[in-house]
Amino acid sequence: MPVDPSPTLLSDQAERMQLIDEDQKFNNAQFAPKLKQWGLDDAGFGYDLCAVLGSQSTGKSTLLNKLFGTSFDVMDEKQRRQTTKGIWMCRGIKMNVLVMDVEGTDGRERGEDQDFERKSALFSMASAECLIVNLWEHQVGLYQGANMGLLKTVFEVNLGLFQASKAKLNGPKDKTLLLFVIRDHVGTTPLENLQATLLADLNRIWDSLSKPEGLETSQITDFFDFMFTTLPHKILLPSEFDKAVDQLRERFINPKDPNFVFRPEYHKRIPADGLPHYLNSIWDQVMSNKDLDLPTQQELLAQFRCDEIANAAFSLFSADVKGFRKHIESGNVLETLGADMGRHRSVALAKFDKDASRYHQEVYKRKRIDLLEKLNGTLSPFFLGQLKNLHKVVLASFRANVLERMRGEVNYDFGEVVGTERSKAENRFAAAAKLVLLAETDWSIEEEEAQLSNEIQGIADVMRVEETKKMVAQIERNVKKGLAEPVELALAKPQPDMWDKILVAFRSVLENAEAIYLRKAKSFNCTEDENKAALAALRRKSWLSLRAKVDEQTADTVLAAKLRSCFEDRFRYDDEGVPRVWKPDDDIDGAFRTARDETLSLIPLYSRIAPKDEELLIRLPSSSDDPVQAAAVERGEEEEFDFPATLQLFTETRKAEIGSRFRKEADAYYVEAKRSTVSSIAQVPYWMYGVMIVLGWNEFMVVLSSPIYFAFLLTLLGSAFVVWKLNLSGPLLSVSKAMAREVHRIADEQLRNHFSQPLPPPASRPGVLDERPAGIDRNGTSPAVVEEFELEEKKAL
Repeated sequence: MPVDPSPTLLSDQAERMQLIDEDQKFNNAQFAPKLKQWGLDDAGFGYDLCAVLGSQSTGKSTLLNKLFGTSFDVMDEKQRRQTTKGIWMCRGIKMNVLVMDVEGTDGRERGEDQDFERKSALFSMASAECLIVNLWEHQVGLYQGANMGLLKTVFEVNLGLFQASKAKLNGPKDKTLLLFVIRDHVGTTPLENLQATLLADLNRIWDSLSKPEGLETSQITDFFDFMFTTLPHKILLPSEFDKAVDQLRERFINPKDPNFVFRPEYHKRIPADGLPHYLNSIWDQVMSNKDLDLPTQQELLAQFRCDEIANAAFSLFSADVKGFRKHIESGNVLETLGADMGRHRSVALAKFDKDASRYHQEVYKRKRIDLLEKLNGTLSPFFLGQLKNLHKVVLASFRANVLERMRGEVNYDFGEVVGTERSKAENRFAAAAKLVLLAETDWSIEEEEAQLSNEIQGIADVMRVEETKKMVAQIERNVKKGLAEPVELALAKPQPDMWDKILVAFRSVLENAEAIYLRKAKSFNCTEDENKAALAALRRKSWLSLRAKVDEQTADTVLAAKLRSCFEDRFRYDDEGVPRVWKPDDDIDGAFRTARDETLSLIPLYSRIAPKDEELLIRLPSSSDDPVQAAAVERGEEEEFDFPATLQLFTETRKAEIGSRFRKEADAYYVEAKRSTVSSIAQVPYWMYGVMIVLGWNEFMVVLSSPIYFAFLLTLLGSAFVVWKLNLSGPLLSVSKAMAREVHRIADEQLRNHFSQPLPPPASRPGVLDERPAGIDRNGTSPAVVEEFELEEKKAL
């Protein structure tokens, strides 16, 4: 607490000044000197400011004098006339508090001219930390008696004038404490009930305010805090009144009191030396604000009644149109929505016109416009929802109709189908949307029509791409089918012009595919650039299909079979196609070398696509040469394409591997041919059997004369008889053949393993250059093979 000042200083502090006179003039000339006289010019932020608001002759000045020790004029109870004119200010005794005593409201002196009381109330609310609202207990629940009409006006203008700009800048909101002092409280109605009634009235008028942009959802508690207290009757209960006032004073002077009034969040943060300029600027804003030029009592009555009538009409209207929401949110399209909305709106307006047109015409017209906007705002979601649902239905119908026509028609024109169905869809949407449009609205369907058109175009583009892909895929299948037989035939019978035949067939198939594409692409409305890119892709994919077929026919196993077939045709058949039966005097070695060398010469032919006529080769650009394909490769949509690399089928390493594998298979055919000559040489002449009988007669007689040999002979004959009798000759013969085949298989396997092993190089002879491969003689055969056949010949002889 500050030190008690001297009596002289106390008298100076209690001296009041008229801040704003009854002519609405701000006393700027005396305000700054008076602050210095009060000792507050150097107070900085160490001061507080409060004001009192209330009806005239309710004891406002008396309450301030008792609370703060001020010296405001009080009413002469015998005359009951206006005492305070304008706004007066005084400093509280022993406290750094500036107190403003505001002219009472609803005074008979000003009558219906309520301009000053609204301006003074707004000024007090905008500048004071605490606004004391002084009212009688019997005024609680009244609209004008409790100053609710005044508060509503002040709240609304305060938002627009002092808070809207801060809301746009996301700045902090200024808060003001409203302290309701309920006078002449007799105790019948508890303070809690009085408080609840006042808060309900305040919230109701706040909800009815027209709030500026950015504050539409704000609450009254965002800008105001509330306290409530009661005072007994001053005349009937003077001692209780003084005691209650003393208790109330603690809220203003004791910071530890739980209901302390001057909290930091209410301070306007204006230094004391800048207060004159600050309050003067607030008053200038209040005076220049056109919103404060409020209507007379007649206009207020018209506003009040028009609002009531509009609210009643709107309530019935809301109940009538409530059923639309369920259908719209379910995605349905209501055929009669436009007519129903117009009818309900007309009913609401007619009801308003009937009851409200009797009041002030300007207010009536203004409120009718407000009601119409409110009705249109309520119907707008139904309008937009109807357009959205109609949009979805039309799009789905467009897609289904296009697909149905493409499935039902064999040779359809895609462009004609899409164009026809698009026109039907857009006309259907426009006709249905116009039925929902209402007069006296700013509704428009142009944006929705443009969006629908774009989405239809998007669907058509997607379907066109899909149809194009299906068409290209069908063409590619036809290309593969057309290339299969010519490639197989040409590669099965290799000739020097093999690749010419294949490329001639490829050009024919490709030209046919391009003609089919161009014929069908006309109905897809493809641009020249799209056709050019598609044809380039078709040529590239057709070439890759050809290459894939060639790779399939030149795989290791397939190519080995083709080489083996070519070798057999040359080695095992003569020039006329007759199979050869080799005889000892035939030149097997020469035929073998010729067939083998001619077959080996086919490997380079298979290894590269190289036609004799270079004009037959369609040269395609590689990925690096085609910007479109290069971009597609970078996006990962296509693989890298290198045309020169696709011409090479085999590498040198693979050619060597294929040649080595073929030589081994050819050696086996050579061995087989040699064996056939050996078997023909080893046959025994028939006259030799007679010689054997003559020369072996003595041995036969020895067997018959010898008991042992004869018994052995009988045993063999008996065994033969048993085998014949029991019919065991078949099984014995089968077992014998199986044993022979197994022996032959093992011998053949061992022979092949022997020949597959690498042979040492031939011994060098002076003066002789041997350019044959290692292990091969001048006839092109292995010495081991020759040696084995010579041994077989000797055994046979």
